[in-house]
Amino acid sequence: MAKTRAQESDEVKLKKKIATKTTSHSKPEGDAALRSLKKRLKREQRKRRALVQRKKRAAGSKGAAAPASA
Repeated sequence: MAKTRAQESDEVKLKKKIATKTTSHSKPEGDAALRSLKKRLKREQRKRRALVQRKKRAAGSKGAAAPASA
């Protein structure tokens, strides 16, 4: 049986956590936990962008021709 996907993506969850941490701190730039959350968010964004690029390149000219004919 396949795993069910979470309702929210990891990226959205991380953005929410970062927003709550920055509002609750008086000096958020010195917080190690907040810094690691930001790193995890950037990593997730990189993964997503890389996946989009891979799919785009894998489609090649077929990917560009398919939307034009539809």
